[in-house]
Amino acid sequence: MGKLLLTGVDGNLGAEAARVLLTLEDKSNLIFCGYSEDSLKKFAEQGVETHVTDFNYPDGLVEAFKGADVLALISMPFVGEKRQSAHRNAVDAAKKAGVKKIIYTSLVNAGDETNPSVEKKDHIFTENYVKEAGLDYIFLRNSQYAEAMITNYFTYVHANAPLTNSQGDGLMAYISRKDCAKAVAYALHRASEYDHATLDINGKELMTITQFVNIGNQQTGNNISYKEVTDEENYQIFDAMGVPRTTDGLFKKGSEAPFSSDGMVTFAQAIREGKMAVHTDDFKKLTGDDPITVEYMFAHSDDFQIGERHSKDKK
Repeated sequence: MGKLLLTGVDGNLGAEAARVLLTLEDKSNLIFCGYSEDSLKKFAEQGVETHVTDFNYPDGLVEAFKGADVLALISMPFVGEKRQSAHRNAVDAAKKAGVKKIIYTSLVNAGDETNPSVEKKDHIFTENYVKEAGLDYIFLRNSQYAEAMITNYFTYVHANAPLTNSQGDGLMAYISRKDCAKAVAYALHRASEYDHATLDINGKELMTITQFVNIGNQQTGNNISYKEVTDEENYQIFDAMGVPRTTDGLFKKGSEAPFSSDGMVTFAQAIREGKMAVHTDDFKKLTGDDPITVEYMFAHSDDFQIGERHSKDKK
């Protein structure tokens, strides 16, 4: 049997997935890929096979992927044709290298054509491309990272202002990025048990952003509220923060909103329109554990911040 290959180990999600995977699998059965030798050094020193990869360029990918039966493709941190091209390069190389199964970190409700999220377009493109390539798959359709909204919560706490966006009373089963990483590790570890599977990786319960903010207040002792605005007003808020509209724009180092506003505003629209109100127990079935609760994350908020972007692409 071939090895298990994990991409993106230099990113926030991939690094955590690598940590968990090393508790589940012998290092001799693993291949880790990342953007730089520096990001891979600690794994190479442990005896893990490592390869420097940049999915924007197909050169060298087939060689990097050889020997793997299952490849976990962690979605690239940019949006649009650039991401689709990078994912296409990775899937093409995986097939040529003899990889039999792709695990892909997708988005909740990615298959719904009425879902307005611009992020969704790239995810359903990638899912369909894997299918068209004739590869087996496990699609992990993740709910929104709770860390993104916890960081956002404290941004408004520091400003002594209501948390403001355009998602209204829509529901989301906020999940920790740590749990999404755990799902990737377990999907690799248990890959042989799943066949052409689509799993929803959701948090403990569905809630509105008002409920989310109230939990934050209860756990931290702060006292802010939620204010709904229009999508256009939401764009203006991000513009004022210096957040680029697309991922081709310039990101400020240490930004508390390390995403493009197109992605965030259309995501809020999708939540408002009920397109993200998905809740299953697929995470527990996969990992054997309950998801981390929003209450716990706020109570230990230093450990649940979104952090910096880790896109090191040269293209």
